[in-house]
Amino acid sequence: MGKRKKLSKNVRERGLPPTSRLLTTYEVGQKIAIKIDPSIQKGAPHHRFHGMTGKIIKPQGNAYVVKVKDGNKFKKVIARPEHLRPLEE
Repeated sequence: MGKRKKLSKNVRERGLPPTSRLLTTYEVGQKIAIKIDPSIQKGAPHHRFHGMTGKIIKPQGNAYVVKVKDGNKFKKVIARPEHLRPLEE
């Protein structure tokens, strides 16, 4: 699946996300899923990390540093909260 198809929205979901998603705060150590919102390009991680899960390491400005396992390596991804979703533990 290509980048344009992966980041496309359903017709009913077009437009900007709700403000509450932009103002979401996460705790250090919280598990999250990376789901890129195509309506906001700022602070989006590389599309390779779309759909991956990880843990919040630290806040960095308006974004968060997320530790993600890619293959057998751990990588740090910087993403803003509108591209992250919390996971229930």
